[in-house]
Amino acid sequence: MQLTTLLKPLLTGVLSCTLILNSFADVRLPALVGSNMVLQRNKPLNIWGWADKGEKVTVSFRNGVYRTVAAADGKWKVQLPAQQAGGPYAMTITGHNTIKLDNILVGEVWIASGQSNMEMPLKGWGKILNHEQEIAVANYPEIRLFQLKHTTSTAPLEDVNPWDGGWQACTPQSIPEFSSVGYFFAREVYTHEHIPVGVIHTSWGGTVAEAWTSGESIKKIPAFADTVKAFENLPTPLAPSNPNKATLLYNAMIHPLLPYAFRGVIWYQGEGNAERAYQYREVFPTMIKDWRKQWHNGDFPFYFVQLANFKDKQAQPVESDWAELREAQLMTLSLPNTGMATAVDIGDAKDIHPKNKQEVGRRLSLIARAKVYGEKIPYSGPIYQSKLVAGNKITLTFKNADNGLVMKNGATLKGFEVAGADKKFHWAQATISGNRVIVSSSEVEKPVAVRYSWADNPDGNLYSGAGLPASPFRTDNFQGVTYGKK
Repeated sequence: MQLTTLLKPLLTGVLSCTLILNSFADVRLPALVGSNMVLQRNKPLNIWGWADKGEKVTVSFRNGVYRTVAAADGKWKVQLPAQQAGGPYAMTITGHNTIKLDNILVGEVWIASGQSNMEMPLKGWGKILNHEQEIAVANYPEIRLFQLKHTTSTAPLEDVNPWDGGWQACTPQSIPEFSSVGYFFAREVYTHEHIPVGVIHTSWGGTVAEAWTSGESIKKIPAFADTVKAFENLPTPLAPSNPNKATLLYNAMIHPLLPYAFRGVIWYQGEGNAERAYQYREVFPTMIKDWRKQWHNGDFPFYFVQLANFKDKQAQPVESDWAELREAQLMTLSLPNTGMATAVDIGDAKDIHPKNKQEVGRRLSLIARAKVYGEKIPYSGPIYQSKLVAGNKITLTFKNADNGLVMKNGATLKGFEVAGADKKFHWAQATISGNRVIVSSSEVEKPVAVRYSWADNPDGNLYSGAGLPASPFRTDNFQGVTYGKK
């Protein structure tokens, strides 16, 4: 008898045992759950992943042990009770295998999303203001960073593709390619609240808001229904190279985040929708309401940046799609627990990506510090409230005029224009009287409407005494240049 004949049953038995052993799938975690992560304080916490059907999974964290069994599809989830801020802590997940996570903090988690002005890194293609100095001092071990790679999908995904393997502590080595707005926001919150902060950055330059909205919600707007229906009817999910289709980015870069507990969202986007600004009046609130519905996290804080000034200045009053987009953003403040950081004074005529991201992050942080963390500080510039027409003058009132209305940078109040019944706007003279502004023009005998900073790149200089700029606005509802565009 040949040796191979004798060995054959033995080899077969070894191979069978190997297959049996390997049939047990290792417990696996999503990219979001890992060492260095920040868990949201004072909220129940989901820890989830995948394993074999029926596999017993145990999660140990601090003094708690939490057990579950993987469902028929291999998914498992445990919910930890709310935790107070602190750390670093370790976590152990055990099934057929054991995963040990360390350097975990409990604090505040914020999601940073949008298009290129949110994506803009400190270094790389961004090179923000004083980037070398900012990177050199970015040593904050209790600020943690998680950044998603660009991904699209025609169907909702369960996991994300992260940069650098997942969560990173903030250091001069980890910060250069991270969102500058996300970082400066986190730095402000951390230095004022003295609590660990985690930022989950999920953005993509040049993208539109409908791409960040679930198919379930965005298909209710007729302009996007056919696209969503086509995706739903695909036999297998696809990953198109063009992200600017309804729901593609929600599916790939938001849906996988849904189990993770967090405090709120900061958002910088709108340039991609400016040519359809009237439509954005519906799309943007739809997206916010959709996220709140999908996360089952109530009306969580959602704070956004009103578009910065950009393009050439105009000598005379003109129509502007960017002004109409800013108006759509202003209107979105009607949703509960929203806030807006106006950036119309810190843009760049020649660069759609202005470099002063420090101030953008600071202004967003003021809203969080006031509305989430309870600081008694001004957090918004003046917002138009009402008008009163008397003769050839219109008197405007404002809310959020903390420490009074002031004029900045110049000898005259600029940026105001008025029109009569003919709807032709003329530059106006404007004066501050307490918390009011009185506007008139020698060319308009009977004014009916006022606009302020209504341009791509306006030069308005109305501020609050707290140093925050007034939001652009108009008192009329004349049909704009983006009306009806889809």
